[in-house]
Amino acid sequence: MTELTQDSLDYKRPPLFWAFTEAYRALFELATYVPYKLINRLPKNGDSHPVLILPGFMATDSSTVPLRSFIHNLGYNVYGWGAGRNYASEAYLELLQDKVDLIFDKNQEKISLIGWSLGGVFARQLAKSRPNKIRQVITLGSPFKDVINANNAKWMYDFINRDKETQVVNQKLLDDLPNPAPVPTTAIYSKQDGVVPWKLCMEQEENAIHQNVEVRGSHLGLGVNPTVLQIIADRLQYKEENWCHFEPSNLVEDLLFYPSL
Repeated sequence: MTELTQDSLDYKRPPLFWAFTEAYRALFELATYVPYKLINRLPKNGDSHPVLILPGFMATDSSTVPLRSFIHNLGYNVYGWGAGRNYASEAYLELLQDKVDLIFDKNQEKISLIGWSLGGVFARQLAKSRPNKIRQVITLGSPFKDVINANNAKWMYDFINRDKETQVVNQKLLDDLPNPAPVPTTAIYSKQDGVVPWKLCMEQEENAIHQNVEVRGSHLGLGVNPTVLQIIADRLQYKEENWCHFEPSNLVEDLLFYPSL
């Protein structure tokens, strides 16, 4: 196992209140998903470029059905990851690299990657290994600064691996996770996240191609949270050459939904 670093010791698990209310808050956000789609009829002006969506730890493509439906309705060519349940195996990276190659060859266009939680960690690593095939990355509550410590999901990983005498961790990979991808990246996080510490979900430095955006909501509801959907709809319209930071459309929206902006 990797050793704890001083950086990881600086982060505490999310407060129990946010952890215990995760499911209830996520259900509320899911309940707002349909009204949002009906009321905010965003134009179907997508350019049909491919969008690959990666689920979080212990989740499958079923968890991203609402998100994929939303993006498909905007006019994009959407793909699920197709690898079953996400058990946090490093082996997924090689499978996903092959999938990116296939999608790129089929569409002859760069791919936008959207990763939810652990899926976002994979998305950033994919962008590092295939920068010439990735258009941009959007992460949703993804703890890429430390995927092992200070979170409320580690017990599930330990339970799955309980029969293994030793847990082999690729230290080189772990050391590389916090490093930014060389493509435009939007890191979405919530200070009400009950699963992972929000500080682990932020790019170390914001610059011309990296931005952190805070939203209000649960970890489990990020994929159906209307404010997150609004950001995604805005981000997908940009290419590398014209990518810019996300900005709320008005002051009221800024104050209500995007505290960090």
